[in-house]
Amino acid sequence: MVWYVGCIPGPGVNPSNVVGTSAGDVTSRGIADMTAEHTQERQEFAFQAEIKQLLHLLSHSLYQSRDIALRELISNASDALDKMRFVALTDESQREAGPLEIVIEPRAAENQLVIRDSGVGMTRDELVTNLGTIAHSGSGEFLKNLSSESKDKADLSLIGQFGVGFYSAFMIADKVEVRTRSYREEKGWEWESEGTGRFTVEPVEGPLPRGAEIVLHLKDDAKDFATPERIKEIVKRYSSFVPHPIKLGPGDEVINDQKPIWVEPKRQVTDEQYQRFYQHLSHHGDEKPLWHLHVSVDSPIQFHAVLFCPPTNLERFGFPRLEHGVSLCAKRVLVQNDCRELLPDYLRFLFGLVDSEDLPLNVSRETLQDNSVIRRIRASLLKSVFDRLDQLAKDQPEVFQTFVDQFGVLIKEGAIVDPINRERLSKLIRFASSHNTDATLNVSLDDYLARAPEGQKRIYFLGGPDLAAIKKNPNLEIFRKRNLEVLYLIEPIDEFVMNALGTHAGKLLTSIDSDDLELPEAAADAESDKPKEADEKKAEAGFARVLELFRQAIGDRVREVRESHRLTDSPCCLVNSDGGFTMQMQRILKMANKDVPEMSRILEVNPASPLIRRLCNLTANTDHDAFIKQCGLQLWSNALILEGVTPDAEELVGRIQGFMDEAADKRSPLILS
Repeated sequence: MVWYVGCIPGPGVNPSNVVGTSAGDVTSRGIADMTAEHTQERQEFAFQAEIKQLLHLLSHSLYQSRDIALRELISNASDALDKMRFVALTDESQREAGPLEIVIEPRAAENQLVIRDSGVGMTRDELVTNLGTIAHSGSGEFLKNLSSESKDKADLSLIGQFGVGFYSAFMIADKVEVRTRSYREEKGWEWESEGTGRFTVEPVEGPLPRGAEIVLHLKDDAKDFATPERIKEIVKRYSSFVPHPIKLGPGDEVINDQKPIWVEPKRQVTDEQYQRFYQHLSHHGDEKPLWHLHVSVDSPIQFHAVLFCPPTNLERFGFPRLEHGVSLCAKRVLVQNDCRELLPDYLRFLFGLVDSEDLPLNVSRETLQDNSVIRRIRASLLKSVFDRLDQLAKDQPEVFQTFVDQFGVLIKEGAIVDPINRERLSKLIRFASSHNTDATLNVSLDDYLARAPEGQKRIYFLGGPDLAAIKKNPNLEIFRKRNLEVLYLIEPIDEFVMNALGTHAGKLLTSIDSDDLELPEAAADAESDKPKEADEKKAEAGFARVLELFRQAIGDRVREVRESHRLTDSPCCLVNSDGGFTMQMQRILKMANKDVPEMSRILEVNPASPLIRRLCNLTANTDHDAFIKQCGLQLWSNALILEGVTPDAEELVGRIQGFMDEAADKRSPLILS
């Protein structure tokens, strides 16, 4: 990531890593160490393999993506100035650093564009290392995803997030020259490449001002980048919030004048300004944030903050784990970029900036963890985020639904790992439900309780590998009959959430495949008061015998075989012993290669099922005992299959073959007229 708006790096940050990389992007010193003794002559180097891949992608990029090249070079120049400002504040020998500014000079006659800054500059070793390799976390995965996409769909707007923004220069230039001098040295250096896989570095003769100057030799179809009108358009669109003057040379016209919106009253900031600030922070092109939050607090501590939620969760599309996107400033000076202490990890998707007058400039990364001001800011920010999400759910349900679709899994992650805020987070979680016609995650626990009948003491849920499998689960039958709502856990994390919550609003969260359901009392069933027919009484008499034969056949595969009071149509189902893992939880743990103790199950048999009633009648003749036992084994296997578990295939196939043989043997080839 790049350093952001109006801020400079905090202690411990090497302020010399400037062009094309951020402070965290410096690789091992291997290249520089091997060539350190050859510092007075021109040297040629090969780009790292990933850089070659990137240069090929960029050189063949679409025309409409090219604006980001100037955006990235301006952002890198701003980083260099931020770092120089910090050096000037902490190093007395650099107090007279001179003006910190960016100059963009179009040279239409030469078909060139020059971007110049008076920042920290680079030494020779830093130049070789920073502009020849990539070490940013996630860069390799980004390039992999980028190269796998078609040329017209590749999202190059994200390039600045992965420490490779400098190389976007080759989208508009056939050749790039970088002349730079570090504030720590008197000698300057020149880096040059045509983007063909190699670059050269050589000393610059004569004096060179501190900072960096990038000369782009524009491609024939990119000549418009050497016109003042085009430059002004791009700066206004992407770089208005850069905190240093951007001057259009040679007349030194300042072309960015945007004030820091986080210190402005909310009512004076337009939606367009928020959007442009978000794009400046996120490097997401023309993307609009899903929602934003503007906070100004004066007591007991003073701070201003602007937070943005992107419209999409990149982790869902195979990108690496998101880095924290909120930067911390003290009196508009950057203390820490991507500050992990400001928000919990499950809100890592938010972009933004926090600026406090109550933090000292010299606060260190270690001190942040124990700083009482940071703890108070964090608590206030967290409450503000929760309040904003509550407001969205109430006033803008469609926006909130989009948020749930993209980031709901991270809110559920928070409910698991953050016990302090678990109750607040539980109100933001959404599930699919038996009262929904689709798999939309739009039912909250409070919604569920509001619809629950009087006397219901539990919140019921059921997990499964997918929605189709869940809907086929026979445990749902009694709930359908009584019109009792069941939450569907269709995401793997849902089971862990339910275990973490345990209860909600005093109601126990219970899986409907649990041994103890404690269903609310149902109205009297008129059918149950009818006199039983003779064959029904006879079937009831044989039911105990059926259960005994099932027990003999299934053996210790289940803990118990018993009558079911939850089934209405299906002949049987499997339920979990009280306190045991649900079947879905066992499946998830096994997929994660976790040791899962074998949980004893209970086979419940429905005496009202036509098949079971027929088997009850067959018990009158002991010759049918073997057949009834085989039916018991097959019903147990069927119950497993419905849950997504495959029993022993050889045994299952053999048993089904036996049933077919017996059924075929009893059929006659005679045609009766």
